[in-house]
Amino acid sequence: MLGVIANETEEHVVREFFELFKTPWEFYEDGRHYDVILCSGIDPKLPHLTAKLVIVYAGGETDSDDKRNVKIDSQSRGAALSYRGRRLPIYGTAATFRQTPTFLTEGSTGKAAAYLTRCADTVFARVGYDLFQEVETLFRSGQPFQNAAVPTLDLHIGLLRDLVVSSGIPLLEIPPVPSGHSFIACLTHDLDHASIRRHLFDSTILGFFYRATLGTAINAARGRVPVGDLLTNWAAAAKLPFMYLGVARDIWSDFDRYLQLEQGRPSTFFVVPFENRPGRAAPGYRATKYDISHIAEKVSRLAAAGCEIGLHGIDAWADTAKGHEERCRIRDFTKKETLGVRMHWLYSDEQSPAVLEQAGFIYDSTAGYNDTVGYRTGTAQVFKPLSAKGLLELPMHIMDTAMFYPDYLDLSAQEAWERITPMLDHAADAGGVTTVNWHDRSISPERLWGKFYVRLLDELTRRGAWFSTASQAVAWFGKRRSAMFHEINGGGGATRVIASADTDTEGNLPSLRARLHRSRDSYTDTAFDRKTEVCVSN
Repeated sequence: MLGVIANETEEHVVREFFELFKTPWEFYEDGRHYDVILCSGIDPKLPHLTAKLVIVYAGGETDSDDKRNVKIDSQSRGAALSYRGRRLPIYGTAATFRQTPTFLTEGSTGKAAAYLTRCADTVFARVGYDLFQEVETLFRSGQPFQNAAVPTLDLHIGLLRDLVVSSGIPLLEIPPVPSGHSFIACLTHDLDHASIRRHLFDSTILGFFYRATLGTAINAARGRVPVGDLLTNWAAAAKLPFMYLGVARDIWSDFDRYLQLEQGRPSTFFVVPFENRPGRAAPGYRATKYDISHIAEKVSRLAAAGCEIGLHGIDAWADTAKGHEERCRIRDFTKKETLGVRMHWLYSDEQSPAVLEQAGFIYDSTAGYNDTVGYRTGTAQVFKPLSAKGLLELPMHIMDTAMFYPDYLDLSAQEAWERITPMLDHAADAGGVTTVNWHDRSISPERLWGKFYVRLLDELTRRGAWFSTASQAVAWFGKRRSAMFHEINGGGGATRVIASADTDTEGNLPSLRARLHRSRDSYTDTAFDRKTEVCVSN
């Protein structure tokens, strides 16, 4: 059991952190036995703390530093630490120590940002930042563009896990890894342009025509697109008048072709409820020229094929009444009361989760970047935003336009693959969910990003992902969040832990895993759905 000492104001942050690091824990109580005591954001009274491992997180001086004659060498805000060779951004104050560098160092100087000592039967670990302050920053503010590639919150969990198991203490957790799979892959599509005929001489069409002709020619000359794509785009531009006349096929109405590309892998389509509404925070040109009524037949066909239909919201992020109106508009066509949402252009603020929850949504999938790929809140896990009571956030990680659009990263296909490969590596190693957003028109001229998407699907399959709709991914994490631990002290010093979770009533979700770590590189997994019992220590 892990006992936590933290500021009372951080209680909600602590609770959410341990929903992501799902291991037996509780807030510290005097007189209780703990294998591990974790202190963060508060100066601990060490003489009263007895455990096999005591961990103190703080970016400033503590009484424990004086008692152990350890001096802080430097303090700085916005430091970049190095944890086992990986960059770990710190957004509050970070301290370095006049100790021999170990597993955590300051990135540029190599100075120790943590130290370990042993006294009798207790290992003492001192880490030079405030853990829960960092976690709260990630939940509230997210990460800036330059740190998008770092799964910072997941690294905080990994560091804590390593401290425990490296100290010789068995650790039980329910990892974010569905049984039988390496991680979850969630395929999503934002439907922004359902028909080219609805865009007549507007900025969207002008941009399409430029990129299909001159833009493609420039990229072909740079060697970034093959000649075949150049000819395809020129042909599409030449057929544009005939598309308006209805003689040629409308290339933007082919978004249901995703069913062929995905070959039975389920996906989620986020659909706009009302046309010609830019929203309260958006310029007028961001209003879509279609709404769900224009594609009702295709929506029904997608749903019948096992796809999920969610809301691509306009004002739902800031106005509960508008959110309710937008949700009901989608409900009228899908006949589904429970819906998820992703906001158009990813509009949100700190109170958006609470507003969306009040409007009746069960999850949001807006936490991501418009202009890059990566981990907005530093994690590959579904989490509960701090302003929400029950709504869960499915973070978005990989978006086509962010990688390929000229105004954003403007990557070639090879550069994009190199950019996302570390993210796939992290998913295969740590689990969680990789959420992909491939827009409706991205498999059509002038974008022609379908080949890259198919390659990504094949790679996710090769790495053992479980493909789910957005609501299925959220439901699996909800099942994991329901899990509880019950310790039973047996004879001979043995401790048994019973892990129990809510039953999956529909039976369509993978089982959970109870993972027992004996060392940093050694663990055993036990799959379970409702209950399992694990002997933790002897």
